[in-house]
Amino acid sequence: MAGVSIAAEWQLLGDKYYRKPEIYQLRWKNIDLARNKVACAPFGGPIALIRDDSKIVQLYAESALRKLRIFTSSGHQISETIWRNPGGRLIGLSWTDNQTLICITQDGTVYRYDIHCKLIEPNVSLGHECFEHSVVECVFWGNGVVCMNEALQLFCVSDLGNPKVSKLADTGLEEFPVCMAVIEPQYTMSGNVEVLLAVGDHVLLVEEDGVQTVGEGLGPLQKMVVSHNGKLMASFTHDGQLLVMPTDFSSIIFEYACESALAPEQLVWCGMDSVLLYWDDMLLMVGPYGDPVRYLYDDPIILIPECDGARILSNSNMEFLQRVPSSTESIFKIGSTEPAALLYDALDHFDRRSAKADENLRLIRSSLPEAVEACVDAAGHEFDPLLQQTLLRAASYGQAFCSQFQRESIQEMSKTLRVLNAVRSPEIGIPLSIHQYKLLTPSVLIGRLVNAHQHLLALRISDYLGMNQEVVIMHWACAKLSVSSAIPDATLLDILLDKLKLSRSISYAAVAAHADQIGRRKLAAMLVEHEPLSSKQVPLLLGIGEEDTALSKATESGDTDLVYLVLFHIWQKRPALELFGMIQARPLARDLFICYARCYKHEFLKDFFLSTGQLHDVAFLLWKESWETAKNPMASRGSPLHGPRVKLIEKAQNLFAETKEHVFESKAAEEHAKLLKLQHELEASTKQPIFVDSSISDTIRTCIVLGNHRAALKVKTEFKVSEKRWYWLKVFALVTIRDWDALEKFSKEKRPPTGFKPFVEACIDADEKSEAVKYISKLADPREKAEAYARIGMAKEAAEAASQSKDGELLERLKNTLQQNTTASSIFDTLRDRLSFPGVS
Repeated sequence: MAGVSIAAEWQLLGDKYYRKPEIYQLRWKNIDLARNKVACAPFGGPIALIRDDSKIVQLYAESALRKLRIFTSSGHQISETIWRNPGGRLIGLSWTDNQTLICITQDGTVYRYDIHCKLIEPNVSLGHECFEHSVVECVFWGNGVVCMNEALQLFCVSDLGNPKVSKLADTGLEEFPVCMAVIEPQYTMSGNVEVLLAVGDHVLLVEEDGVQTVGEGLGPLQKMVVSHNGKLMASFTHDGQLLVMPTDFSSIIFEYACESALAPEQLVWCGMDSVLLYWDDMLLMVGPYGDPVRYLYDDPIILIPECDGARILSNSNMEFLQRVPSSTESIFKIGSTEPAALLYDALDHFDRRSAKADENLRLIRSSLPEAVEACVDAAGHEFDPLLQQTLLRAASYGQAFCSQFQRESIQEMSKTLRVLNAVRSPEIGIPLSIHQYKLLTPSVLIGRLVNAHQHLLALRISDYLGMNQEVVIMHWACAKLSVSSAIPDATLLDILLDKLKLSRSISYAAVAAHADQIGRRKLAAMLVEHEPLSSKQVPLLLGIGEEDTALSKATESGDTDLVYLVLFHIWQKRPALELFGMIQARPLARDLFICYARCYKHEFLKDFFLSTGQLHDVAFLLWKESWETAKNPMASRGSPLHGPRVKLIEKAQNLFAETKEHVFESKAAEEHAKLLKLQHELEASTKQPIFVDSSISDTIRTCIVLGNHRAALKVKTEFKVSEKRWYWLKVFALVTIRDWDALEKFSKEKRPPTGFKPFVEACIDADEKSEAVKYISKLADPREKAEAYARIGMAKEAAEAASQSKDGELLERLKNTLQQNTTASSIFDTLRDRLSFPGVS
């Protein structure tokens, strides 16, 4: 049937077919893997090589200095650098998940390189124990590593991107284990890495908090490797047995006796269905069923395990060993009569204008959707673009006769294959399978292209897949800045702006920050002018020393937080006078500064007001400080005449006096200082702290209550208190101390300017009716007299006084006031009848 030549290259392992297509003829020259330490990243990642310093090799014409070189999977060199790092022999070399190259030397130093051979600072040390006792073995996984030193101690770094070294439990070993493997933290119950050490006839499982013995009687094990999902472990025993078992060593799932008891150089999983063992010239693939498959190699090879197979790297080419997908098998298996195979043949007949095409379609009419789906799936697993096209054409041909099949499936697969073919090209050299691509995700793939400086392809893929292009453009701009030191700022700015405008959400501030980092501050200032977001623009302007521009941008944005950010930055970096000059012409910045300083920085605010000639504002601050000083109990100590508060108020008075617009404030401050001095004197003489901060009226009243009439008169004279006010204050003060004789004497000194109303009011408030009567009779106004008598319950006298006023409304009001007094009511009725007031009832 169809595809005989394709299926002829397959190998049968049990009931499963495997294929090993060549992906690349490698572009490098004169590379011998046997002479080098090699690290190959998964998911079609780069290859790192450095001459193996543990081997004696002939140098030929090359330099004695070793070079670390990084290639794509197609053998195209990305970068190289001379290895000058101290630390002794290179023990471990591996790639992390984010494609950082990790190099561990004998003294426990961890060197990290990016894909361009740039050393990532800082270097990390595994600790003094590894420095004193050299590292002898490393086992890597994902982003972590476990190392063993000569003292048989184990050290773990769980995240090499943020390295923190932890020491595992003491193994108690006296000799080195035969081999070592790790179970990744994501597959363990504890969430921590578990280290497997083959010792004698058993295995030690080592964690941070303990050691346990497992797999007794299995050993000695010469090689161990854990599967991708962390559930299975393949091991090679001392007598040539390949064992596959769960990682808890509960049972042996599969056992195979190899022809040689010599341990293989490499032991890896090929997906999850088989195990690969490599000796000097032979690669053996062993599966759970059937005879193993052998491949012979003249050159040394490196096995690179992948989630769905294994890449095989030799001196000259790169191959991919994988299980044949079921959809591909259904189409191309020799003698296949599956619907997908018949559909594929139908396309061939259709191209040759044969009527057999219609016959094939009639045979698979009921299974046509499944056949179309199988062709689409098979196209995704192929590396050959021509075969992909043919399979998709077959699917499209079948879809024309199948209304149930979703048309979007072929379109999505076509889009995916265009991306995969683009990155698989030898110039790019990332041979991803479709399964790897789905696990990796397009965003991570674009990130890897960007890191490899394949910006154009990354941009096109982002655009094709409808993804955000900002990351690509940003990285390109930063990379362009780094390599364009010879291009003038204006020219480079035009080049950058031409590309940066492709993304509306691009952060010009981030690009400008990179320009500043590499020393192109002028270009950074030019770039940041194009940043639309003030929240990004202002901090960068501060970072490059453009404080004045930053303040302008912050005030224009109206964002008070940004303005404060700039103000505090300038406050710390510049002299005070420069800050004052910058904010004076910017009302928002000035007002915010004043608002903050008024609450927290009085002295600084006074300096600002003085520098701008705002003397009255300084005076108000001094006056406010005088009140704040009053809250401090220490402020009243010392001389009562020259206390700190008085000095502050006097300073304020002097400043107010220098301005014509603040005459009132100047006079008020002067009198306030005078009053405080007088109150300090009174407190000193009476030894009672009750005068300070009271009003003039309260001060006079307090003096009279204390019997210090001379002091009261002094206050009256000093502050020109009016006679009326003086009488009111003294009357109420005398009533407070119930000095009725002094009150009566005071009332007879001369005719009171206030009349006798204050005397009446004070006595009534003190509930002294007998004293009040003395002064009510002296009231000149009959209305006041009537109301006063009514307040103390003297109805008859109130009625007589009211009758003298001949005020009907007053009579009515007084009657209502005394309505509970029957006698009083009759008196008011009699007066009403006598005076004939019609409005009174």
